Amino acid sequence: MPPAGGSHRPTARTSSEGRAVGRTETLLPGDNGTGTVRRTTLPGGLRVVTETLPTVRSVTFGIWARVGSRDETPALGGATHYLEHLLFKGTGRRSALDISAALDAVGGEMNAFTTKEYTCYYARVLDRDVPLAVDVLCDMLTGSVIDAAEVEAERGVILEEIAMTEDDPDDCVHDLFTRTMLGDSPLGRPVLGTVETVEGLTRDRVARFYKKHYDPTHLVVTAAGNVDHDRITGLVHAAFEQAGALSRTDAEPVGPRSGSRAVRAAGRVDLLSRSTEQAHVVLGMPGLPRTDERRWALGVLNTALGGGMSSRLFQEIREKRGLAYSVYSFTTGFADCGLFGVYAGCRPGQVHDVLKICRDELEQAALHGLTDEEIRRATGQLAGSTVLGLEDTGALMHRIGKGELVWGDQLSVDDMLARIAAVTPDEVREVARDLLGQRPSLSVIGPLKDRQADRLHEVVA
Repeated sequence: MPPAGGSHRPTARTSSEGRAVGRTETLLPGDNGTGTVRRTTLPGGLRVVTETLPTVRSVTFGIWARVGSRDETPALGGATHYLEHLLFKGTGRRSALDISAALDAVGGEMNAFTTKEYTCYYARVLDRDVPLAVDVLCDMLTGSVIDAAEVEAERGVILEEIAMTEDDPDDCVHDLFTRTMLGDSPLGRPVLGTVETVEGLTRDRVARFYKKHYDPTHLVVTAAGNVDHDRITGLVHAAFEQAGALSRTDAEPVGPRSGSRAVRAAGRVDLLSRSTEQAHVVLGMPGLPRTDERRWALGVLNTALGGGMSSRLFQEIREKRGLAYSVYSFTTGFADCGLFGVYAGCRPGQVHDVLKICRDELEQAALHGLTDEEIRRATGQLAGSTVLGLEDTGALMHRIGKGELVWGDQLSVDDMLARIAAVTPDEVREVARDLLGQRPSLSVIGPLKDRQADRLHEVVA
C-alpha cells in the first residue's frame, strides 16, 4: 500500500559510472502543502529521505538511529545518550575540535538528542555548505573511535547533566511519572540513566552498543530545505561506502517498532520529597500508542483540556483561582503504549486544591464530554499550531525523519490538516470517556509534610 499522499513507482538510481546505487520513490509530489518528498533505499538498507523547498536558502541535514533508552538492559542504562555524546568526540579523520570547528566556520548549527525510542544527529547550514554537513555527520556516525580517554572525560559531563536534571523539578517530575506508570522497565527508566549506571559503563560496553545499533539498516538520513535529492543521496552513498558501512548489499531496512505493552495498574502515588519552593505534580493515566488512529481525536481533546490559554484547566486553575502559574495537559505516545497526564506547579499549601480541580475536570470530561464550541476551538488551535510548527527546515527534517523511522509513512501538511478536520465531536467524547474514565496515578515532587503526603492517596481513590 503506498504511503498517504501518493507515491510514484520506484526507479533505480545509478552512479556516474552507471552502477545501480538504490531505488528511489517520490512519496509526496510537492503540490499539497508540502515540498517534494523523495526516498532512496541504498544497498545495505540505508534510507535517504529529502524534502525539497527551493525558495529557502538553508538546509537541515539529519541522521536518525532506531535506538533509544528502551533498547538498553538495566546494566546499560544511559548508554544510548552516552554514545550520542561520544560521537562528537572524534573519528579516524577528525578530532572533537575539528568536528565543532568545521560547522562553526560556516555559521552552521549542530546538535543531537536521545529519546526512549530513537536518536537524532543534525546540522543546519546554508544550502551551499550541505556537502560539509553531510561529510561531517556521516563521518561521526560511521567512524567514531570511542576513545577511552574521551569516555572518561565525558562521564563527568553526563553526571553533571543528570545533576542538572535533578535540580529541575518540573522536568524531573515527568521522569517520575513515567516510572510511576511504566515501572522498572526499559520505557520506565530515565533516558540519561542514573549515576550508578553511568559510572558503570565502560568503553568496551559502549563500543559494542555502537556496533550493534548503528548498522545502516537501523539508520535514516534526512534533509529538508533547498536540496537536490539525487545530490544528497550521492553524497551520503559516497560517505558511507568510503567508510565500508554498506558492505551488506542485500540488507533491508528495519521497519517501525510494533507490539503491545501494558501500562501499570492505576491508583499509584509516588512522592519525592524535595526542598523546593513549589510542589510539582503530574496526574495521569494510560493513553494511546502513537499509531492508534484515535490519536487525532486525542490531540483535539488534549488541546481543549490543557493545551492553551482558553483550555479548561488553564481557565479553572490559573485564570479563575490563581492557584498555579504553569498548568497544562500532555500526551506521550510510544510504539506499543501511551500516557496522558496533567502537570501543575503550585505552592505546597495549595497542592490538594489544584489536584482536586484536575481530578474533577478529568471526571467531568469523561462523564459529560466537551461542548461543540470547545471542540471547534481546539480543532482550530491544533490545526494552526501544527502548521506554524513546520515553518522552518529543522521542523520539516524532524517530520520526515519521524515519518520514515517511527510511522513508516509520510503525511503532507494538507493530509494532517484533513485528519484534524475530520475529527468529530463524538470521537473526542468517546476518547475522553475511554481514557479519562480510568483511575489515575499521581507523581509529586516537593516539600510536602506528612499529613499533606498522606492525603495524596485521596486524589487517586
